[in-house]
Amino acid sequence: MRRLPPLNALRVFDAAARHLNFSAAAEELCVTHSAVSHQIRQLEAWFGHTLFSRHAGGVSLSDIGRRLQQTVGPALASLEEGTAAILRTQARSEVTLGAPGSFLANWLIPRLERFEAAYPQILLRLQTSTETEDLLRGRIDALILSGAAPWPAGMATTPLLDEWIGPVCAPAYALNSHQAAELLRLPLLHTSSRQSAWQDWAKAHELGTGHWSKGRHFDHLPLMLEAVRAGLGIGIAPALLVERELAAGTLRAPFGFEPGPHAFTLCLESARTDNHSLDTLRAWLLEEAAANQIPAHS
Repeated sequence: MRRLPPLNALRVFDAAARHLNFSAAAEELCVTHSAVSHQIRQLEAWFGHTLFSRHAGGVSLSDIGRRLQQTVGPALASLEEGTAAILRTQARSEVTLGAPGSFLANWLIPRLERFEAAYPQILLRLQTSTETEDLLRGRIDALILSGAAPWPAGMATTPLLDEWIGPVCAPAYALNSHQAAELLRLPLLHTSSRQSAWQDWAKAHELGTGHWSKGRHFDHLPLMLEAVRAGLGIGIAPALLVERELAAGTLRAPFGFEPGPHAFTLCLESARTDNHSLDTLRAWLLEEAAANQIPAHS
């Protein structure tokens, strides 16, 4: 067991010894003059020696006080530097999160400021990615994908958001919920990443196979949504990726949304599930997702 004097009293002594003024020490430490005097008396009792000489002009260090200052000052400075280095290391904690560009732009980035305010010690870097290989090869630290089991070996997965999908159109299209069969007469818009989306939706509505693959095809969801806003046709998209457009009235969802076969899922390397920063990110994503599970309406 270490035999040490009262540590708070040492902190008070250090301030008083530097200032040679109990009032100035009290101001630095945000305590009263009497609190400083009390701590100094406690320390003098522990050593059995006077540490300060009191006189009309103020105080000065005794011989024992000077020796103690030579020990305490460097020790507290070293402690201050060490703790500052730890805090700097924490402040530099970086996490690279990959996700589809449409998910980043429409769901995560609007919420990013809340994460940064809650966890300033974590620098969250965002990267467009839809490849589990990026995660497994260490190019990114975490990955959010729209998918379903089975997942590749070596990954730990956490479902975040159920995917609700439905047709979306520009306000100029005067469609209503009873006109689903009319869609085949209209230009349909598709994305390469969700090639079966229209067929899945038609099957859920018992509309038959038909020619649901006709129409324009786009590489990415943002391009398809831009075409929808321009009035080039009817698209189909997850509710949570168009919630801002629906709220602003730039898009409509005339048939509402249906549960899709996939969920937006957080993927981590199995070997890194005990990483503190990644665990913090996972907990925050689950909180945000829990507040966003209700699908948007038309």
